[in-house]
Amino acid sequence: MRRNLLFQSIGAIALLGAGLGGGYWLAVERTHPQGAAGPDAHSRAPVRGSPPAAAAGGGIDPKTGREVLYWQDPMVPGPKFDKPGKSPFMDMQLVPVYAGEPEDDGKVAISPRTVQNLGIRTTEVKPGALDMGFSAVGAVSIDERGITAVQSRVNGYVEKLYVRAQYDSVRSGQPLADIYAPDWLSAQDEYLALKRSLRPGADALAQAARERLVLLGIPEEQIRAIERDGKSDSRITLNAPASGLVWELGVRDGVAVSPGMTLFKLAPLATVWVNAEVPETQAALIRPGILVEGQAAAFPDTVFKGRVEALLPDVNSTTRTIKARIVLANPGGLLKPGMFTRIEFGGRNKNGLMVPTEAVIYTGTRNVVIVADGESKFRPMDVKVGRDSGDLTEILKGLQAGQRVVVSGQFLIDSEASLKSTLDRMNAPESAAAAKKGERP
Repeated sequence: MRRNLLFQSIGAIALLGAGLGGGYWLAVERTHPQGAAGPDAHSRAPVRGSPPAAAAGGGIDPKTGREVLYWQDPMVPGPKFDKPGKSPFMDMQLVPVYAGEPEDDGKVAISPRTVQNLGIRTTEVKPGALDMGFSAVGAVSIDERGITAVQSRVNGYVEKLYVRAQYDSVRSGQPLADIYAPDWLSAQDEYLALKRSLRPGADALAQAARERLVLLGIPEEQIRAIERDGKSDSRITLNAPASGLVWELGVRDGVAVSPGMTLFKLAPLATVWVNAEVPETQAALIRPGILVEGQAAAFPDTVFKGRVEALLPDVNSTTRTIKARIVLANPGGLLKPGMFTRIEFGGRNKNGLMVPTEAVIYTGTRNVVIVADGESKFRPMDVKVGRDSGDLTEILKGLQAGQRVVVSGQFLIDSEASLKSTLDRMNAPESAAAAKKGERP
């Protein structure tokens, strides 16, 4: 009786120990799945070069007992791993590739008849240079750096106004207005009296009086006329200092003027500004000093040459454009403020690899092209794209010159490649179960 009780106690203790050990093993498996994290995670490294031997590569699959060449992610079949675990690329487990099975290189085989029926076309990846020229539209405005102000330097009155309307064209030296200024009369009389004086030191005083006339704004031509005729003139004619438009008109006939009062503002038309609306994506291609050409709808046969003066720090939040200030030569004053002008920006990018823009599949997270490998075999390839120009796209990384890429039907091939990878993952457990039973998968 005691002996049976002793054996029962020993058996209970053994069962308790086995249960604790099994619980610990299960907790470890849940916390650190095989090959995903934990001590073995750092030892799982991609195998480079040719597939490794069984001893140095995948070894023996403990679940099936079959010889494993390596482990891979069916969605990214390029990298190879020497141990099972979680894929570093996708949220899935690595799949074994067994010895004796054809390797999955990620290619999709399509029969030549299907290729012809689908209208799949390919083109060669070629080196070249993108034509980075583009155009923008802007409005013509006055070259504000050339605006000239005509002001009064004395108190007086406008006796006669020769230019009576804003935006009138004027020529250099053209009369603008006659000003009556009593202060000019007294200064002129003083100068003439000193000039006739024979007293010692009169010459120096006369020179100082002449400089005063200049400071009062009396033109040099009128001062010489006073010296020649020997009589003063209290009326002065203000002439245009430069050719252009009357941008501002601040006086009328009979208006009193005072020192510092702006009577006219003249804007030149020899050069004009064009504030071109440049797309934000093209702003990096523009720098001050580059040459441009302008063309207006009113003068389709005339090309206006110019250059970029500045890229203004003003971004339109609606159109996402930046204003580029263009200085255009305006022979004959053809371009008028308010006209719209089309600006052509030139330039070429550095050499690189080019593919047709239609060959690139933009998924939002990655850019893919379908590479044609051999007869009726295709595989998707991630690429890094550069700039677009017309119907060409620059490839910065992922392709080599001479490869052929699909330009028509690539979406069907990419879908077929994704479906193939999905089926491979779904069939992997079935193949392992069949191998475990000694059946051919």
